[in-house]
Amino acid sequence: MNPREPYLRPVRVLLVHPEFPTTYWGFQHSLPFIGKRATLPPLGLLTLAAMLPRAWQVRVADLNAAPLSDQDLLWADALLVGGMLVQAPSALAVIRRARALGRKTIVGGPAVTTSPSLFDEADHVFLGEAEGRIDAVVRAIEGGGEPRVLAALSDAKPDVSKSPPPRFELVDLSRYQAMSVQYSRGCPYTCEFCDIIEMFGRVPRFKSPPQVLVELDALNALGWRGPVFFVDDNFIGNKRAVKVLLPEVARWQREHGFPFSFYTEASVNLAADAALLRMMVEAGFDSVFLGIETPSAESLRETKKAQNLVDLHQAVDTITRAGLDVMGGFIVGFDTDGPEAFDAQREFISTSPIPLAMVGLLTALPGTQLWRRLEREGRLRDTSDGDAFARPNFETSMGEEPLLSGYRELMRDLYSAQGYYARCQRVIERVGAPVAGSRFQPRDLAPAARAIVRIGILGERRGHFWRLLARSLRRGHHAVRRAFMFAIQGEHLIRYTEETVLPRIERALRQVREDPVPRARRPATVRLPIVQGT
Repeated sequence: MNPREPYLRPVRVLLVHPEFPTTYWGFQHSLPFIGKRATLPPLGLLTLAAMLPRAWQVRVADLNAAPLSDQDLLWADALLVGGMLVQAPSALAVIRRARALGRKTIVGGPAVTTSPSLFDEADHVFLGEAEGRIDAVVRAIEGGGEPRVLAALSDAKPDVSKSPPPRFELVDLSRYQAMSVQYSRGCPYTCEFCDIIEMFGRVPRFKSPPQVLVELDALNALGWRGPVFFVDDNFIGNKRAVKVLLPEVARWQREHGFPFSFYTEASVNLAADAALLRMMVEAGFDSVFLGIETPSAESLRETKKAQNLVDLHQAVDTITRAGLDVMGGFIVGFDTDGPEAFDAQREFISTSPIPLAMVGLLTALPGTQLWRRLEREGRLRDTSDGDAFARPNFETSMGEEPLLSGYRELMRDLYSAQGYYARCQRVIERVGAPVAGSRFQPRDLAPAARAIVRIGILGERRGHFWRLLARSLRRGHHAVRRAFMFAIQGEHLIRYTEETVLPRIERALRQVREDPVPRARRPATVRLPIVQGT
């Protein structure tokens, strides 16, 4: 081993994925229907694990799938902790536990990259991406003496074509609803509120098709069957490149009997490219998340999202009819939004085939163009913890009370049983049939049976459930599978809205009434080296 190595045995490293709070995307209330513990595995940590020396002993602990014991911590010589801002409380708790037991802690990932001051309790911080920069971590663990900041941000971005295949074997695949892979990083757009290209750049970097197929081979060999999420923030950021990838993925799927269905995130201009839509469906994609944000052209111009200045209704309809379910992201609280913005959002979403309509209050994320503008204008209040249902972390143009009141009523309407199931029915009526993989599989039977009993017989939304299922029977296998999926997801979305989201908005409203002009706190300024976009 390295002469600096103080250990008489292989180094033991524990990679820890902190716990997510209950969120819309966590589907925590739906997971029992499908017998899973978490939605997705920690892909970043699994990729990082593949970069560490093979002589080391490496384990992954995902707190969303299983609790972390003191024995787990004592086994390790060092902990590598990574996560998002919303996971910061859990990450800090892990760091404190590890340090109390005398274990070295290194934290990396999106949260520390944009908000390093939150993690002062860690022994070391690693900013940015890991490819080609992991030596500092290895030295810090093997020998010590490294500076607290092991890697700083720079304009240079790693070549992801040299990224190793993730070590999927380090997690129990059976605990997850879906697997994940990554094809590209970065996005060519310049949305003011988004931190993606602050971290990953405006020139999409992508893996070669053989790299992607190796990762699919690995999941297939481990016995995975079912959904796989391409976690790219904009899968079609480089259309020319993705059109080279998709035929290879389609060929692989045909040769292996279509073991996977895919979903991803993309920009709205996907609707304008019929060839690309067809290629995605032929490769086995069945849904896509779109950052729609708002039907207001004025707000889209303000937030520099010019790529959405199209007929958004038509775009969603085109993508749906091609065979892809649309999940939509929406925002209220732009400077140009007035009270009428809520009715506009309500009308757009309620008349669209978008069951999963994720609406959040505008938040100024550290390091974004929006953050810098609001800082210049003296409007920032505090850093954000990723909570989309708390008071805004800046002084809004619309008064806080009308903003929060309008938001509360919008969320109540969207995730009423009637509102949600009406949008599901629109998908069932319009969505195109997939090329393959539309029939029920043995793995679908148990979740369907649980849904029939818990929702269709015992549930308070049983009338909506049976009407949706009846409509789906007229459309074929692909529609029936979607009907069950929407009903199961709806149990989380509706319950989470009623039990968590609306009470949190109510608490924020009470705070506004008690303290309408909170004293602004000086935020921890973050300077990232490049310009923003998603």
